[in-house]
Amino acid sequence: MSFYSAKPGDLLIDAARKGDVASINQLLGDGDGVDVNVADERGFTPLTIATYDNHIEAAKALIAAGADVNRQDVAGNTALMGVSFKGYAEIAQLLIDNRADLNLTNGTGGTALLFATMFGRADMIRLLLKAGADATIRDAKGMTARDVATQQGNQEVLALFGA
Repeated sequence: MSFYSAKPGDLLIDAARKGDVASINQLLGDGDGVDVNVADERGFTPLTIATYDNHIEAAKALIAAGADVNRQDVAGNTALMGVSFKGYAEIAQLLIDNRADLNLTNGTGGTALLFATMFGRADMIRLLLKAGADATIRDAKGMTARDVATQQGNQEVLALFGA
């Protein structure tokens, strides 16, 4: 008979998925050397998972423990990109306040601003632009965020780019 024994990194990822701050703090504080930036097979770190699932307190705990807010998954996506298309403005602000790079690009040239635009997240676009996101960055198809808004015919979002 064999018993499965989860690795501390797997436990941390699971705690982040559940938003379990107590377990996150215990795993990171118990001296077992759990890497706060451990990643699963897709390159998702506990911070990426916590932010994607809208667990702000878990995200705060992970950032306080030294999580890399600019860590990219295997596709090049960051936590800020994920929350930008989901529309989680409070977590986006937390990431920005902790030095998230607004203009990092993923494997297809996408940025947090491009994702927010693709999904029509006007509040997120305002937040990113106010924080200094570069609206002139082009993705792999040569599209800027304004181009995406124009293509979609999204007048509310297009107005945010001064059109």
